[in-house]
Amino acid sequence: MQGQMPQEIEVWYIMPALRREIAKSLIKDFNFTQKQVAEYMGLTEAAVSQYLSSKRGKDVVFSDAVSSEIKKSAKRIKNDKNVIISEMMRLCNLMAVKKVMCDIHKKQDQALPKKCGICLNKI
Repeated sequence: MQGQMPQEIEVWYIMPALRREIAKSLIKDFNFTQKQVAEYMGLTEAAVSQYLSSKRGKDVVFSDAVSSEIKKSAKRIKNDKNVIISEMMRLCNLMAVKKVMCDIHKKQDQALPKKCGICLNKI
């Protein structure tokens, strides 16, 4: 059985996990309320609550290096909520995040060739 396409994995797994971590950082590191996080990130308060309780975005765990980059993004977002899109794009384009996407893709689609590089843009 063929798994999801890399873009679907990004939308269903990577983006929610990044949002979860940004929301957590804004609250923990910068004392934001859930309402402020929702406003800054363009989400509902209910969505923020689900991210914080790991009901959304729970399937991906990032490395310490990616977590550090997420904290940098949270700080930039704290200072200017208009950078949320550019920061999400920056995070999604990190090679370590692409590697997470690649690992999920390989687990879902056993028919992929061993040296597949689609998720890493190595085609």
